Amino acid sequence: MNARTRTLIAAALVLGLVSGPAAAARAAPSSGPGPAGATAGTAPPVFSSPPDAQALGAAIAGLGAGHRDATAALVRVGGTSGGWQGRSGVADVRTGRGAVADARFRAGSVTKTFTSAVVLQLAAEGKVALDRPVQEYLPGLLPGGPAGFGPVSVRQLLNYTSGIRPADGLGPTFADEYAHRFEAVDPHALIASAVAKGPAFRPGEKQRYQNIDYTILGVLIEKVTGTTYDRAVTERIIRPLGLCDTSLPSRTQTRIPGPHHRGYQTVEKPGGGTALVDVTEWNSSPSWAAGDLISTTADLERFTVALFGGRVVPRPQLEEMFTVPAVADFETGKAAEHTAGMKRFVLPGGAVAYGKTGARHGYSTVIGSTRDLSRTLVHSVNATDAKGREANPVTSGILMAAFTR
Repeated sequence: MNARTRTLIAAALVLGLVSGPAAAARAAPSSGPGPAGATAGTAPPVFSSPPDAQALGAAIAGLGAGHRDATAALVRVGGTSGGWQGRSGVADVRTGRGAVADARFRAGSVTKTFTSAVVLQLAAEGKVALDRPVQEYLPGLLPGGPAGFGPVSVRQLLNYTSGIRPADGLGPTFADEYAHRFEAVDPHALIASAVAKGPAFRPGEKQRYQNIDYTILGVLIEKVTGTTYDRAVTERIIRPLGLCDTSLPSRTQTRIPGPHHRGYQTVEKPGGGTALVDVTEWNSSPSWAAGDLISTTADLERFTVALFGGRVVPRPQLEEMFTVPAVADFETGKAAEHTAGMKRFVLPGGAVAYGKTGARHGYSTVIGSTRDLSRTLVHSVNATDAKGREANPVTSGILMAAFTR
């Protein structure tokens, strides 16, 4: 792969992830998911040859305690064109125990894809109308008036065009968040803090990717289904798909159940240099319906194949997940990229893929696929700056290796 191709791919595939390299890589072939649900028609598959095993192995080689970007990585590439699995690094920097293939991890904003899927299921069942204002389902949630909110549709929450401002966080720095990492946060308090700021723009005018829209959707799911958010997702997606290692933590849960890799954040030491802070135990309630899912690469691969194949959301409603609103991004002014629960990105040569990233301190996750399921990708990288603004070299390398034809 020449330097120009690498640059083009990196520009096309950087999805705001995190990752890094350091300990011996161990790779094993995978049959990958079959053609279930692949788009019918005469168009040739986007990918017709197997993934580049050598490039994928190189992308995760050398991860571990001594690497500046990541301590471990788990990768599954699949699809009708063939598959590959690999892992690298250490599960625990103190013991040096190697990476575990079926380790569970915090999947961050990949949770939004699950939340979106439940809302779209409810739309298919006639229980939610996407163009109906959420205020009609949740009266009093978004007050109107001269300085208040106009009608915000369910669809505008799904595709981040609501105009609602972000909720207050635990603090502006990692140190602030770390100090409050065990605090449980009520989603209604998050919504109240966001609503109190008033709208940032008129609904449908721009796109602003943020958690608060999906926090509100979590409350909507509870109102419409008459059950808790986590039970609704479990009964509608996790259990039917047999995602045995996937769960949504309780409001007070701070640990990851079952086998898992420990997560770390790099911090600067007062006297110079850096150190790794263990961030494995953390209360994820501030993220809730926007980012508290715990899963494995195998489970997320199964979910991705089922979702794209039309076995999670009926196909008419599934189109919402592949539709980008024709508005500008609030922050950059560029064309919007996010859909209902996913993101559209263009590969070199014009091919299109869809996916979702997730970042929690210590954990960086990706799910993605071409619409024809000829190439899928799921990875979990124990990034040491998972919420950093710069693209992580390991994550970028995995994406380039997986989606290069």
